[in-house]
Amino acid sequence: MFSCALQQMKSALLILVILTLLTGLVYPGIVTGVSQALFPVQAAGSLIEKDGKVVGSALIGQPFADPAHFQGRPSATSPKPYDASASSGSNLGPTNPAYLSTVEERVAGLRQDNGDGPVPIELATASGSGLDPHISPAAAFYQVPRVAKAKGLDVKTLHELVEKSVEGRQFGMLGEARVNVLKLNLALDALTGQK
Repeated sequence: MFSCALQQMKSALLILVILTLLTGLVYPGIVTGVSQALFPVQAAGSLIEKDGKVVGSALIGQPFADPAHFQGRPSATSPKPYDASASSGSNLGPTNPAYLSTVEERVAGLRQDNGDGPVPIELATASGSGLDPHISPAAAFYQVPRVAKAKGLDVKTLHELVEKSVEGRQFGMLGEARVNVLKLNLALDALTGQK
């Protein structure tokens, strides 16, 4: 009886070691190798470089408070915005008084900076992850007059830049058209010769 239990324990430990090696090392190693071979940019984090330096990722938003740049969705991460290690939503429901107050404050600030008119919803509300790097084309066009004034550019020129920055639906059918705020701001800086 004791030898039978010992044999079962040895078998169980052997299976544990084999499965740990297969699922903990071999499988992740193969998946990582294949992804790096087939999708090297994505596997490395979709990093964006400017002048040989990494300035961000196409997958994670960044704060742009300067009125001469386009602004993205508000971040729900804390203590600092767009912190990938603290990705989370606010967990406040749409009828929560604190949430409504925050949205009203954001809308008031956006109208003060960008003028009256309908405010695109994603400029007043944070995304589920708090890291969204994209805004809708409508949200980008909404900010054109403010950015054009701050940069001293023609509104038409800036409107064309936004149009060129619009990314279509993925595979032509998934999601909605969107604008990556970091890429748009880098294109804006290149247009104005800003480093």
